Amino acid sequence: MRLPDSVTGSFLVVLGAAAAYGGYILPPVPGQPVGPNVFPLVIGTGLALCGLAIVFGIGHSFEEEEELVPLEDGQAAAAPPPQGRLYGLRALLPPALLLFYVFAADRLGFIITAAIMVYVTSTALGAKWKLALPLAALSPFAIHLIFGKLLRVPLPAGLLPTPW
Repeated sequence: MRLPDSVTGSFLVVLGAAAAYGGYILPPVPGQPVGPNVFPLVIGTGLALCGLAIVFGIGHSFEEEEELVPLEDGQAAAAPPPQGRLYGLRALLPPALLLFYVFAADRLGFIITAAIMVYVTSTALGAKWKLALPLAALSPFAIHLIFGKLLRVPLPAGLLPTPW
């Protein structure tokens, strides 16, 4: 049985709102701008926003989801799943990228390593280079601003100087 998107999205909205409320009522730590209340508040808000996007169908194409292949008698059947020699190797991509990050982050730095990981992941998931390249260039900086600057998590600098 498959749940409708509105039920799934509504559940995520409720779960995210509960997490955000839990983060909101946690008392901040005196003297620290970012305390234990910020993480559940940010994650809960993001989860609720994603749930709202699912409920309202933002970014979802309501066309036929499966590609149909015409049969001899005029009926149509779902296309078979993609096959190929390298298709099964996509399952090895997450652990390979994790190992790459572990070994390369200190040498190359967070920005370069994360950009490579985002580019490889997005192209492996089928994104064209015109989308993958800006995503790979901008997302590590956004992550750096959130974790490095806002939350003050030390990230490896590597090859890039860190005046930013």
